[in-house]
Amino acid sequence: MIRVSLRFWKVWRRDFDAFMKYIYVNLMGNLGDPVLYLLAMGLGLGKFLGDMQGVSYVQFLAPGVIVSAGMFAATYECTYASFLKMFHLKTYDAIIVTPVNLEDAVGGDIIWGASKAFFSGCLMFAVVAAFGLVHSWWSLLVPLLIVIVGFHFASLAMLVTSLSRSFDFFSYFFELIITPLFFFSGVFFPLDSFPWWLRALAYCSPLTHAVTLCRALILGHIPPHPYISIAILIIPAVALFYGSIYLMRRRMIK
Repeated sequence: MIRVSLRFWKVWRRDFDAFMKYIYVNLMGNLGDPVLYLLAMGLGLGKFLGDMQGVSYVQFLAPGVIVSAGMFAATYECTYASFLKMFHLKTYDAIIVTPVNLEDAVGGDIIWGASKAFFSGCLMFAVVAAFGLVHSWWSLLVPLLIVIVGFHFASLAMLVTSLSRSFDFFSYFFELIITPLFFFSGVFFPLDSFPWWLRALAYCSPLTHAVTLCRALILGHIPPHPYISIAILIIPAVALFYGSIYLMRRRMIK
């Protein structure tokens, strides 16, 4: 049986302390691309585009940039960083000789990935607010949404890490899964503009539902089928969480 105890907090704290040593470098690295997308496409390309779904293009783009910042932060943390700690630095080998077991170590890293998404997404949310693009008190729920998104993608990334044999494997994951999700989940353009088959695939993407919810919270309107969107984000995330722990335990404990 998979048992994750409260000792996962020790692993989270270890990751947090390491993060704080280079906090400015870490945050600037995670914010670089989202801010550039907001400036270049939102304020630059947006000058040549009309309104989308009744709002300006930069207003349409901002919610997607927020949740995608969380997605990328969690994914990078639980792929490259976790693989480095597990199989090169042997950090996990050192952890599991203490009272902290492997399930706690993997669970702590996943929760840390969600926390990293929270930090990056909230900082991006503050940037969006500074641009005057937040128009509803419902937007106070955006940080909670970022945590859910971070947990989902951190669990998915850890599952991929449990199957990876080298860093090169992550290139396929990012190029074939994460990047298509980023471009075809309603971040840049409404899904209505896509062909029907691509639109159907997009609705299966967790990022699509996260963008829809975030856009609704920032603009202050009710999204279509909110409970379905929340379920699509949470239920697979729980399955991915336990699946990644199971596969990681099977790989590391022979």
